[in-house]
Amino acid sequence: MLKLLKFIFPPFLAGLGVAFIIIWLNPTLKQNLPSFDVNKHIPSQHMSFADAVDKAAPAVVTIFSEGFSSQPRYKRQNTVRELGSGVIMSSDGYILTNYHVVNNADQILVLLTDGRQYFDVQLIGFDTVTDLALLKIPAKNLPVIPIDTNFNPRVGDVILAIGNPLNLGQTITQGVISATGKQTLTESQYNTLLQMDAAVNVGNSGGAVINSTGALVGITSAQFKTRYNIDIQGISFAIPYDLALDVMAKLIKDGRVIRGYLGFKGTPVDNTGKDVTDLYTPIVGLRATDIDPLGPAWQAGMKNGDILIKVDNTPVTDPQRTLKKIGNTSPGTTVIFEVIRNGERLEIQVEVAELETGVY
Repeated sequence: MLKLLKFIFPPFLAGLGVAFIIIWLNPTLKQNLPSFDVNKHIPSQHMSFADAVDKAAPAVVTIFSEGFSSQPRYKRQNTVRELGSGVIMSSDGYILTNYHVVNNADQILVLLTDGRQYFDVQLIGFDTVTDLALLKIPAKNLPVIPIDTNFNPRVGDVILAIGNPLNLGQTITQGVISATGKQTLTESQYNTLLQMDAAVNVGNSGGAVINSTGALVGITSAQFKTRYNIDIQGISFAIPYDLALDVMAKLIKDGRVIRGYLGFKGTPVDNTGKDVTDLYTPIVGLRATDIDPLGPAWQAGMKNGDILIKVDNTPVTDPQRTLKKIGNTSPGTTVIFEVIRNGERLEIQVEVAELETGVY
């Protein structure tokens, strides 16, 4: 190897020297050398999300709601004002927001980014499970939030939150999706949340979370932060856009969200019957827990500890999908459960009831 280098190196240096002398004696050759200007090859807006904001921001509105307080004036003001945001979902005036933004409101004002104000706001319906409400304003040809039904939010996706925090005017904050499918925080098996680290403050509730192309990812929800009354840094939540669209469609159709109810909770298990606590172990069923003694499952004969492996011949490999299927089943419908109890397979017919939701 050393002999080879000794053989190649001297001619290589001689060639470099000759090239240097030729260029030095002919300066015009310098001008013909290729230029490697970094700024020329990287556009100035390479990392800008301005195009995404231009598409989505006009469809995010500010919502002021006002309710009359029953307490005496010397204890508090006679009116209670709430600030929030909303997302225009259709050009004829349907707007999604958080339910807690308009809860108990006697008057609602919707303010568009172009300065238009609407006092004649209709509350189409609300859903306390997802904390969503649907409003309608008397307008046409409104800007609509872009929606990509093929988009599947993933951990690590860059997102932008658009709203009116603290009534400072429309504000954009950036973050990434930290987790998907958060159910333990919602107190309902029929709801799920996206976790992100975009800054969310009072006034962001009901605003839009978009991706880097401007498409809707979810509806901002600051209820978790408000409920626990703690200063949270780097953790915020949003209702996934597909769930929001499903709720909106039901509110338009029925004025409320009708969900199927079976009366039990489920813990994912693997093929040995052990609880699944990670994202990698295949799920083969749900172990029934907390069976409602007055619910349909109990009345049909299900017991705590039964492992549900099929619903109408569909394997239970995705608990969220199974719960969504049950929730979308019309009350009064009979479904067939295949369960394992003490190593024995059983078929149980359960008549779906309607989930009762409270108003807060």
